[in-house]
This record gives sequence, C-alpha cells and structure tokens, in this order.
Amino acid sequence: MPVHRPRLKIIRRLGVELPGLTRKDGQRRPTPPGQHGQSGGRRKKSDFRRQLEEKQKVRFQYGITEVQLRRTYAAASKESGRTGDLMLARLERRLSSVVFRLGFAPTIPAARQLVSHGHINVNGSRLDRPSYTVSIGDTITLRESARNIPMVMTTVESGPLVKLPSFLAIDPSEKFSGRVIGNPQRTDIPFIVDDAAIIEFYAR
Repeated sequence: MPVHRPRLKIIRRLGVELPGLTRKDGQRRPTPPGQHGQSGGRRKKSDFRRQLEEKQKVRFQYGITEVQLRRTYAAASKESGRTGDLMLARLERRLSSVVFRLGFAPTIPAARQLVSHGHINVNGSRLDRPSYTVSIGDTITLRESARNIPMVMTTVESGPLVKLPSFLAIDPSEKFSGRVIGNPQRTDIPFIVDDAAIIEFYAR
C-alpha cells in the first residue's frame, strides 16, 4: 500500500527495523535508496550525522516531534540514573506506545489514532492524550467502541507484534485489558538505538 512506502524508505535509510513505525521490514532492498545504492557502501558518517540519525530512529519509532524528544531528554537528565535509559523508559510509558506494546494496535501511529479517537480507558476513564505517561498500577483497556474495529480485532487476536515487555501484563481473562506492573528496562526497547549518541547531541 502507498502509505507504507515512506516508512519503508525511512527504515532502509536508517538501517534498522522500527516495529512501532511499520509492520513491514526493509529486507527486500538492503541497499541504500537511489540509483547508486548498488554501488557498494556509504561514506563514513560524521559524528553529527550519526547523532542525528539516532535521534531520528527514536522520533520515528515513537512518533514524536523534536520538541517532545528534547523535553523528554531534559526531564530524564534531571533524574538519578543513566539518562539514555531513563529517556527511553519515558517514551515507552507514553500511552500510545503502551497501547501498541499491549498488542491493541499494529503500530504506534495506529495506537495514537485509537487514543485520540477516545477508544482507550485508563483506570476506567476515557483518555484521549497519546502523550499521557502511564504509571505502575494503571490499567489500560480497549473501550467497547473499539472492539469491533477490524484492525483492532485482527491485531488483538494475533497478539503483540513484538515480545510483551516486562513492565506490562495482559489480563489472561480479558484480552482487551492490560496493566502496568513495573518500569521499562533497557532490554524492553524493541529496536537498536545508540542512545549515547543522542545524549551527546543534546549535551553539547
């Protein structure tokens, strides 16, 4: 479908699978896009370009703006611990990301749409802010209005696209409901990213 073409170009250009961005992968064309893609290799990247590409991976994975990423970094840098891990953990706790990781939507853009359209409850109350940060103990549920949407039904039946992270649990008796049982760990991040390069960029 045409909508996937830009997303495929993104993951091919960045050289990493981004499960939050698209269900497709870039293996069909492993070389860089363009007429010179087959001619072998890329030029050595500058530190600045490397840092920019790592930032782009995170932005495209979570569907956030530069301003949102910068704010997330700033908040993480004030906490005790490794800033990169804390930054990524904050992004994993965004409601749109949690809805995706629970397997209620096939991608984070689709999850964001579900949330924005009022199809998600948090602790029994409808919440339509994709950027909402979940906390330990929160229960995230698909409202009745979403359970007959073909995309949602197919995705829920298939289960989470990537391994369910350690900080989430799906109610075994209610497949449309999940719970936050901990804080995201570095091993829960479902894509390859050099977070240190992002920190270097913002810390300049």
